[in-house]
Amino acid sequence: MSGDPARMHQFDAEMADLIQSYVRERLAMPETPLDFPGDRAEMEAAIDGLLNREGTSAQRVLDVYAHQLAPTVLSTDSPRFLSFIPGAPTKASLLFDTVVSCASLQGMSWLEATGAIVAENQVLRWIADEAGLPASAGGTFVSGGSMANLSSLFVAREVGRERTGQRRVRIALSEQAHSSIGLSLVMLDIEPVIIETDDHRVTKASLQRTLDAYTDDAPIAAVALTAGTTNAGLVDDIAGVSELTRERNMWLHVDGAYGGAGLLSPLVRHMYAGLEHADSFITDPHKWWFAPFDCAAIIYRNPAQAAAVLKQDASYLDVLHDGLPSHQINPTDLAYHLTRRARGLALWFSVCVYGTDAYREAVSHSIELARQTADYIKTLDHVELIREPSLSVVLWRRPGWKLSDYEALQKRLLDAQIAFVTPTKWLGEPCGRFAFLHPETSLDLVKEIFELC
Repeated sequence: MSGDPARMHQFDAEMADLIQSYVRERLAMPETPLDFPGDRAEMEAAIDGLLNREGTSAQRVLDVYAHQLAPTVLSTDSPRFLSFIPGAPTKASLLFDTVVSCASLQGMSWLEATGAIVAENQVLRWIADEAGLPASAGGTFVSGGSMANLSSLFVAREVGRERTGQRRVRIALSEQAHSSIGLSLVMLDIEPVIIETDDHRVTKASLQRTLDAYTDDAPIAAVALTAGTTNAGLVDDIAGVSELTRERNMWLHVDGAYGGAGLLSPLVRHMYAGLEHADSFITDPHKWWFAPFDCAAIIYRNPAQAAAVLKQDASYLDVLHDGLPSHQINPTDLAYHLTRRARGLALWFSVCVYGTDAYREAVSHSIELARQTADYIKTLDHVELIREPSLSVVLWRRPGWKLSDYEALQKRLLDAQIAFVTPTKWLGEPCGRFAFLHPETSLDLVKEIFELC
């Protein structure tokens, strides 16, 4: 082997201009295109030979990416992407995410990343304040809601074991809880207790019925609620349930991965009453807080409890903890992770640039659009509204349609680049679903979709 071993780390002005030009063009698009699903064999053929011993020109690799690979990746940040839970990162957050990546910023510990942690903590404090959590609350950013739920429920299990003096404990949740919670319990070797619901929401009364009927010897250590179910956008009765969890000394976890940002809107803020009593609260900035992938926030009522459970010990890590003031907890000790990028900085920069009022307005727009859509559906003869929207998800059905009909509509809309709308099921029956999140999604688009329905 010969050559300069440091050549990969030397500045290449031509490549920098190339990438910066692509980034500028992408950000300047008046509307992000939806794009189309791709064929695996075609994509494998497109990249064949790019990875080789000598390397390939940056221009050639970028051309393949921009013209062949990228168009096969559906854009969740398009205002026409109405499936699953979309994303809509602000221009400021996207730009600053390039700064974080370009500077290779990590955010493990106060020793290594004081400035990054201070900034991340400022935006975490804003979220905690919106939730009404005490000044002692704090947390960290992780990759997504699944990791946030796993880390929080891990802490809940260990705290529950300590409180009850029993190793075998259980955690209660409803069937409307996100699938990641169920998987987390499998990973934690915890058998779930399924909570009855009232109109698909956990209420104080439904939890009380569940507790009254419970006969297992293993104590229920925690209750997991949802603030914005993924399928229908429902918010559990946090205030009522919190009364029972406090009476029984059970951990209260609230999964607001999608719906947590509803806190910002005066239209629905009342639905989050009781969140101030949560022991752990998670929400995904890469969803309704308009940050880039991948970013989820965990906030603990008592971060020291979490650190006592999640802190990793090793001789080479002692330097990160020795002499650290008790009020300063390393972000790496607040979730199941060690190395972590400073993924909260893009959100921090964007909120600082635009101000919190802009976020309230953007979240409220999606809620208002969901309500307008519900009212519009009521004027149609061929479509039915399944239930009034709680947040920004709307469920609807076309009487007589089977799943194949909804899938055919999905294909027609995507082929025409009108919208990406995937079906779901409600009470076992296929139906249509809109998830509104992008502030530029309009009622006119909804009407255009129903014209093809």
